[in-house]
Amino acid sequence: MANQSLVGKRIRLLEMFDPDPIPVGTMGTVTYVNTVRSMGFTQISVAWDNKRTLMLSVPPDKYEVV
Repeated sequence: MANQSLVGKRIRLLEMFDPDPIPVGTMGTVTYVNTVRSMGFTQISVAWDNKRTLMLSVPPDKYEVV
């Protein structure tokens, strides 16, 4: 599930491929979703509970809606 219907949903991070990732298990609220069809991925902006601002890039990052 990676579309505009995610905005406002609470998510939990399962896996992030970044040199300085958000810790697995961190919760946050989705603020914006941008699907880049030509590149085959979706950017998901999240207001993380730990105050970090790093976006998800799906794939490869993984999350679950809670």
